[in-house]
Amino acid sequence: MAAPHSLATLDIFSPAGVLRSAAPLRRAVKRLRELGFEVKVDEATLRKHQRFAGNEETRLAALHRVAAEAPSIAMAARGGYGLTRLLDRIDWALLARSVERGTRWVGFSDMTVLQLGLLAHVKGITWAGPMACDDFGREDGEHGEKRAAAVDEITRDCFLEAMSGELEAVGFRTEPGFDGLLARGTLWGGNLCMVNSLLGTAHWPKVKGGVLFLEDVNEHPYRIERNLMQLHQAGVLGAQKAVVLGAFSDFRKSPLDRGYTLKSAVAHLRSLTRTPILTGLPFGHVPTKVCLPVGAKVTLAVQGRDVLIGW
Repeated sequence: MAAPHSLATLDIFSPAGVLRSAAPLRRAVKRLRELGFEVKVDEATLRKHQRFAGNEETRLAALHRVAAEAPSIAMAARGGYGLTRLLDRIDWALLARSVERGTRWVGFSDMTVLQLGLLAHVKGITWAGPMACDDFGREDGEHGEKRAAAVDEITRDCFLEAMSGELEAVGFRTEPGFDGLLARGTLWGGNLCMVNSLLGTAHWPKVKGGVLFLEDVNEHPYRIERNLMQLHQAGVLGAQKAVVLGAFSDFRKSPLDRGYTLKSAVAHLRSLTRTPILTGLPFGHVPTKVCLPVGAKVTLAVQGRDVLIGW
């Protein structure tokens, strides 16, 4: 297991959804400290306002407070929804300065809009990766697995390597048919619904020739297809070198599907675009997830069914 080269400062903050309980946060702090991080919890992390971790002013102040402090790592407590309300008021220059000072902003899900907004406004690199309560604050056996460890080892080790600067690539297996594919471009993406929510706004990163990765949760395959169709019809998919799909988890099948599956949806999109659409990326609302540098220049190479994304 990799470890930080020196005692890295890690700030936990809540920019979006409310924490129902403080227990996952306490577990996350304990485990992250055991991994060698100097953990600080922002003063507003446990605030509550409707379904949000405090009102807009509270969450925006927390975001700016962390940016001004510029810790080694700025990790969201959880996702949910809420960052979209803040986008027009975020001091992007302040966040950019924190990145220049070495801060790695880490998270997924709702954090997608912050990461892509930063990419759109100032070209800063952030990290799609774990969140405090979701990945380090679980109890044993969550996600329906009786023997599941509280912290996934791959998620933990990949995070440690990424934060120490040692992680240079991630690999996974995909479907047959892409052997020999080589693509170079900007890595970007995240949660599919959050990516789509930025279309047509000032916070949309106009990436062409990139490698777009996508995931989502609680979305039936037809809704996933609908969102992918929007990206296709907006010219986004066709402008990329490759699209890489992660996990699309926790949806319910419908008796109306009649054989229609996520695989059917992906096949339909493949019939419409020349851009290769790969599956199998270990990333999303699942226990095992890699870390990905959003905004970095990457090379995607496929040998047989083995995919390597390096930077």
